[in-house]
Amino acid sequence: MDSLQAIFLALLQGLTEFLPISSSAHLILMPTLFGWEDQGLAFDVAVHVGTLLAVVTYFRHDLVRLLGAWLQSLIGKGMTSEARLAWLVLLGTVPVVLAGLLLHDLVESSLRSPLVIAVTTIVFALLLGWADRYSHHQRDEYTLGLKDVLVIGLAQAIALVPGTSRSGITMTAGLALGLTRSAAARFSFLLSIPVIVLAGGYETKKLLQLGEPVAWDVLLLGITVAGISAYLCIHFFLQLIERIGMLPFVVYRLLLGLVLLWVFV
Repeated sequence: MDSLQAIFLALLQGLTEFLPISSSAHLILMPTLFGWEDQGLAFDVAVHVGTLLAVVTYFRHDLVRLLGAWLQSLIGKGMTSEARLAWLVLLGTVPVVLAGLLLHDLVESSLRSPLVIAVTTIVFALLLGWADRYSHHQRDEYTLGLKDVLVIGLAQAIALVPGTSRSGITMTAGLALGLTRSAAARFSFLLSIPVIVLAGGYETKKLLQLGEPVAWDVLLLGITVAGISAYLCIHFFLQLIERIGMLPFVVYRLLLGLVLLWVFV
């Protein structure tokens, strides 16, 4: 893989990881359109590291407060709103972990077809548009309860199906529960941290087992580009989402799904 391809794929991953537009749809479509070979597991690990660094860096102050409050709650110093939110992020991760353990082989063998990705890209675009249109947009992430997080966590588990978009479906669930757009996005981004850590750890384990040669210059380039693009994506998305709403992403997903159907079916 040359440097230009690495930059393009890392940029694509950095942008689509956190926007509600499905990274898997893009990472299948673009290499096919350009005739590129598979980028390899090592590069997948690298871009996950980049996006993880981006979200942790962006929310570093929030994470320090949440972690401190969570540790205080463990030693009986009280359950503040920050501690409660930290617990909810952890609890919201449980469904996707269980689903991943139970359904990994099915997802990898049967659900990665272009047709499945095209259909899920379109269907979940419509759900995102519906949730955005009819949400009350009144709650913030600190008002979430256990039932709310169970709904969002189950939604995140559905995102194991390629084309769904992890960020897209968790924002959809948050909006359906009455969160503001920015609150739904912030909780989705916080919820992504343990998921990216777990996914990256799993991919790293597979990489070590394979013992593939590593092109460190390409991986460093991938980490850097994915990290910078993901950081900027989070920043501008949160700055703009209350003004522009989800409609541009809904329209884009619908068009992307139609392109996938046209190209692959």
